[in-house]
Amino acid sequence: MIYDCAIIGGGPAGLNAALVLGRARRSVALIDNNQPRNAVTHASHGFITRDGMAPAEFRRIAYEEVLRYPSVNQWRTEVTSVNKTEYGFEMFTLSGFSVQSRKLILATGVKEIFPEIEGFYPLYGKSLFNCPYCDGWELRDQPLVVVSEFPTAFHTAKLLLNWSKDVVLCTNGHASLSDQQKEWLESKGIKVMEQPITAFIGQNGLLEQVRFTDGTHILRAGGFVTPKFVPKATFGESLGCEMTELGGIKTDEFGRSSVTGLFAAGDASYFMPSQLIYAAADGSKSAVGVNMDLMEEFIS
Repeated sequence: MIYDCAIIGGGPAGLNAALVLGRARRSVALIDNNQPRNAVTHASHGFITRDGMAPAEFRRIAYEEVLRYPSVNQWRTEVTSVNKTEYGFEMFTLSGFSVQSRKLILATGVKEIFPEIEGFYPLYGKSLFNCPYCDGWELRDQPLVVVSEFPTAFHTAKLLLNWSKDVVLCTNGHASLSDQQKEWLESKGIKVMEQPITAFIGQNGLLEQVRFTDGTHILRAGGFVTPKFVPKATFGESLGCEMTELGGIKTDEFGRSSVTGLFAAGDASYFMPSQLIYAAADGSKSAVGVNMDLMEEFIS
């Protein structure tokens, strides 16, 4: 069987794309390895009617809704490679079978690479996070730390003043701030510490202090660590897609890539802002793009 569209990735982008295509009576192969990036998070925020919902519950409800449509089929496996064919695309999987489709939506997302700091992972998703819009409310009015090795450190530290007036910015040994930026931050009460970090110290998932290589430490109750985002899969690049400066797949307003028939949605395309509601909306737009192209091919 050749599906109208295959979707690689079962996050909010891929699931919403499958929902829209299912309602358009398109045959869909939804392929997902069940390894969501937000699995460590206790609750997701910023999505109206879903604020505070556990990611696992979000996925459970989403799959329940999507699979009500008989033309949508789910494959729980990992795609290992994708080939362009005369009819569209062929996906090869870790389970040993292949899936063929006329169109393809890559909704594979990104993965985070965090600084190698001792004690980070036991605290991640509990008192250390990466998105202030997602988790800033839960840390409001507490003494917070921002750890960022990138030029965006200045913006993130400024942003956190919305949630707390007690903020320390740590660059972990990287010279990512100008003198003018440091002066501005300190004028707003944001202390800047540029020495490398030795460890995060805390218990039961709750941050207590940040220790530095020079022997100093600061007491903090939570904070935000900026990761480097990289594509979770490189199918788009290997198929010849034009890429953005950040490493995402460059698309038009309906998710079309530079490769005919290949679409990208969610973090696979734009990387930031990395929020559920953005990804779901992007999946919907890509599905509309797929359906429009299939329709035009049918009537031409």
